[in-house]
Amino acid sequence: MAATSASGMLISNVCFRKPQFSASLKPKSTVSELGFLTSQLSGIQISHSSITPILNKPISIPLKPSLQPVARRICPFTGKKSNRANKVSHSNHKTKKLQFVNLQYKRVWWEAGKRFVKLRLSTKALKTIEKNGLDAVAKKAGIDLRKE
Repeated sequence: MAATSASGMLISNVCFRKPQFSASLKPKSTVSELGFLTSQLSGIQISHSSITPILNKPISIPLKPSLQPVARRICPFTGKKSNRANKVSHSNHKTKKLQFVNLQYKRVWWEAGKRFVKLRLSTKALKTIEKNGLDAVAKKAGIDLRKE
């Protein structure tokens, strides 16, 4: 049935209904030996929780830390660490940059332990050790040299 409106457009009466299944067309579901529920209409397998055991394994494995710890850019003797500064271009455009501490690996003679101790320290701390001695600087910083 079609009717015309005042503007001259053709209007039709369309009715949408939910499809009705008869008893013979209803979806059949079967449970297989493996514990899966299979729909014969769609062919999708849905796991059935009462038949299959629930696995208590985590889905993802937690990340393990790397084998060697990352050395921080901080001097253990003086506490010096990187400085945030501006990198200034010719056009006076400022961008952030880090000015790192001058850290060096150095073997220092430890008089009390009668052996060399390998340390990662800043050049400022090296000058302080030469002036005051390794024991005094390590004691002030709270560093136990016997462990290293």
